[in-house]
Amino acid sequence: MRVFKNAWLERFARKQHIPDKALQKAIERVEKGQIDANLGGGVLKQRVARQGQGKSGGFRTIILYRAAKWAFFVYGFAKNDRDNIDNDEEAQFKKAAAYVLDLSDKQLAKLISMGQFSEVDENG
Repeated sequence: MRVFKNAWLERFARKQHIPDKALQKAIERVEKGQIDANLGGGVLKQRVARQGQGKSGGFRTIILYRAAKWAFFVYGFAKNDRDNIDNDEEAQFKKAAAYVLDLSDKQLAKLISMGQFSEVDENG
């Protein structure tokens, strides 16, 4: 399973001090069936712990997910900043999932080279 983050999530994670290891742990929970919310269409909402704290007071992330293939972290927010995403945002994430989850390896490599996505470091 390859795990990626888009450029927006990269900046968010850096600003909020969310290490790649925390993102990787969120995906490990997904792979075990411990999904916080399945929004349908390949879109998941998964909690990520705040460094030094638990998941409940941490962050919510939106993941575009294709089992056994790849996961793309595309959005995140602190629970104390907002309760949830709205219906329009959810619809946009589902549209994005339909596109992103069907990328070929060549298309993905091009997006990575353009800085649109980066791979989550399993050890970071």
